[in-house]
Amino acid sequence: MKYFLYLLFIVVITAACYGFYIKPDNEPLSNKFIGSAVLSFFFVWMPLFIYHRYKNKDLKKYMITDETVQKIKDEAETFLD
Repeated sequence: MKYFLYLLFIVVITAACYGFYIKPDNEPLSNKFIGSAVLSFFFVWMPLFIYHRYKNKDLKKYMITDETVQKIKDEAETFLD
């Protein structure tokens, strides 16, 4: 998955750069290259990247629950005393 993300990222950046490179000569085609690069970056690469980074993580550590709020209050009380 890691290498697929690297490859896809390079393809997307290359397509965008090529679109900007041919913009003076062929504007309709360059707009298609740039647009497809942006769409594939946001709708293909980014969700795959987020899935890859968080697939084995415990997301409860990052959620605000009653336990975490109480822990923060307790730490604040000890800090103020």
